[in-house]
Formats: sequence, structure tokens, C-alpha cells
Amino acid sequence: MQAIVVNEHGGPEVLKLEERPVPVPGPGEVVVRLKAVGVNPVETYQRAGGQGYQGTLPFTPGSDGAGEIELVGADVTAFRTGDRVYVGGSATGTYAEYCRCSVSQLHHLPETLSFEQGACLWVNYGTAYRALFQRGGAKPGNRVLVHGATGGVGVAAVQWGRHAGLALYGTFGSPEGARLLASLGVEHVYDHGDGSRLAAIRDDSGGGVDLVVEMLANVNLEADLDVLARGGRVVIVGSRATVEITPRKLMAREADVRGLMLYGATDAEAAEIHAAIAAAGGAGALQPVIQTALPLGEAAEAHRSVIEDRSHGKIVLLP
Repeated sequence: MQAIVVNEHGGPEVLKLEERPVPVPGPGEVVVRLKAVGVNPVETYQRAGGQGYQGTLPFTPGSDGAGEIELVGADVTAFRTGDRVYVGGSATGTYAEYCRCSVSQLHHLPETLSFEQGACLWVNYGTAYRALFQRGGAKPGNRVLVHGATGGVGVAAVQWGRHAGLALYGTFGSPEGARLLASLGVEHVYDHGDGSRLAAIRDDSGGGVDLVVEMLANVNLEADLDVLARGGRVVIVGSRATVEITPRKLMAREADVRGLMLYGATDAEAAEIHAAIAAAGGAGALQPVIQTALPLGEAAEAHRSVIEDRSHGKIVLLP
């Protein structure tokens, strides 16, 4: 099979397309023939060996993907050959034609979703769900600012928010992003580059929002504190550097800043996420937006694109 392999840490150019043996499932495992693979910012950190990621070399990146079960190992009863599935983690990496997974990493793909959309579910929709509900404590009617609403996690947060009855406020960085948020039904949208956006968010929300889902804390965290209502929360989904904030802004509002790691979810929390995806996805409430679909061999270009600030949807690879 063909797979992307990282033999040394470095820039996107270290992502090499190589021939590798098709994995063989052990007991409690399956092999999935991947139809689409999700690309996420965290994989650029793993590739570069930065942000605390120093994995064993060589490796195949990726934890998101969707396809059909090709091989079933012993003791597997919940899945069978030919089932449509999405992958939430993999023993062998998903930037490949096939991947090996434990049963716990495998989930049935709702018929309402394509394979390309299925490749967006775990990291994007899992992270957004955890940010909004498990870490952010969002309740129906809460005012929620998605700061960076046009990327994969941002779009997921918007769709979860609409499904849960949240009042949504979103920021964008390009004309394509503005059009995307309008198509998703976000009533209150703001341009990152508009110096008056913070005042506008405060005015439109009646004095501040209850929750901020923050995609780039090193740039935006101090500004987030200015738009929080009393008792508000900021949940940090992403950050690429250190940041200095004014603690008294938190003190005056009795507000919180909370971190998030998707893989910090307990087994029970992960089960809750997948159950919510099955229910909302099956009802048609989750419709991942694909920005670009590239051949597997163009993984380097995908990594260059996914780290840019002009994203408006999800980038996927097609084995």
C-alpha cells in the first residue's frame, strides 16, 4: 500500500509517499481501507517535532479517516467486512491507503455523511463538542463566541451550537470565511482585522458572551477577556506561542480560562462524544464542510495550507 512516512522531523517536505505492507489485524482489531483522511494542525506539530511532540521515528501521521472495513481480527463482533466507518485514532496512522485500528477507535459512519465528511468527525467535531459542552459547560441560550469560526473545529462548533440552541458569534479572516459563516446561519459575524470588532461583540451580546471557544490563544486571549460576561469562560483549543494577559480582567469578571486536549477525554467522555456524533450526524445536524480534497501524495501541500489563517473548512487527503 501507499502511505505517507515521516523519517525525520522537519518542514512539510519530510512527508514522503512510500510503499508499506498492508497491516494485519490482531485480536480485537480491524483494518480499514481508507477513502478519505482528515488533515489537522496537530499533525504539523508532530511532523516538525515541535509543541512538545517528539514521537518515535519513522511514523505515519494521522488519526482522522473514513472508509470501509477490509479485514476483521479475532474476537471482533460489532463490525464486519464492508461496514462504513470513521476512525478516531489508529495504531498505524491514517495518512495511508489502509490503517489498523482497535475496536475502540472505530465507529459506524452515519449514512447521511460522505467518506470525506466522515474524515472530519473525530478531531474536529470531537474537539468542538468537548470545548462547548464538556469543558465550556454551554447551555441552551448561552452566548458563545467562536473565535476562529471558519476552520474545521470552528465550523464544527458552529454546527454543534446551532443544534444545541446556543446564540452564536463568529469571527472570520477572509471573504470566503464570511460567506461560509453566512451559509451556516451565524447571525453575528466579525472580521479579525476590524479594530472595532470587540466593541461590536460586546454591544451585540448585551455586554459580553458567556463562553469563548478560542482557536489561537497566543494572538487573541487578551482580547477574549474584554468580551466576557461576568462568570464567563474561555476554552483554549489552540495556541502556537506564549501570551501575556491581564489577570485583573479575569478577577473583575470572576471568569475562567480553561485548557483542552481532545485526548485528555476519559473513556466515558469519549463515549459521550461519539454517541452525540451518531445522534446529531444521523439527524443531519452535522455537515462537515470540505475546503480542499487533495491526493494522498500531496500531503506536504495540505500541511502548508492547514496552518494558514485563511481556512474555510476542512482539508482532506484522498488515498
